Amino acid sequence: MTQESPANLVSETFPHLANTGRRLLLVDDSVAFRERLARAFRDRGFEVTTAGNYDEAMVVATDQPPDLAVVDLRMPGESGLTLVKALKGLRESTLVLVLSGFGSIATAIDAMRLGAVNFLPKPADADDILAAFARGDAPVEETPVGPSETPSLARAEWEHIHRVLADCGGNVSEAARRLGIHRRSLQRKLQKRAP
Repeated sequence: MTQESPANLVSETFPHLANTGRRLLLVDDSVAFRERLARAFRDRGFEVTTAGNYDEAMVVATDQPPDLAVVDLRMPGESGLTLVKALKGLRESTLVLVLSGFGSIATAIDAMRLGAVNFLPKPADADDILAAFARGDAPVEETPVGPSETPSLARAEWEHIHRVLADCGGNVSEAARRLGIHRRSLQRKLQKRAP
């Protein structure tokens, strides 16, 4: 049995995309992440435009509204949630997916209320994102309820450090000051992978 590609799943789930150029807007303040994803989507046949923040995204979307949009939750300036609302205001049929390295259930609910089809934690690759678009309107499958996994202390610390760093616009010195630790200690912690 062959597995269908995520790009085909999106076209079947959202048939109005099959007749368009499949324009995708990718909004993330991390240039490396944004360009890697953009290349992956172009390889899958999408016409990709990119932006690093709310203002750049609105200029692009106003000029040429996208069929799909992948929006980072935390960016300098206006948040991704504000951008979701604005994109849906420009064109109701635009399908928006929110990405975040600092996701919470409350934020995911807010994103869905504003019109996002799904919410996905970072890091995510193009196939994960396309599968999330395809799952967007699908009914939720019941899964057996088991004990919920509490994040480890190391994971909670890692998320908090990266949240504070994002709030400081990537300024390590300012983040260290807010966290109450030495800058070199923070730099060592930032070099570690997520637990």
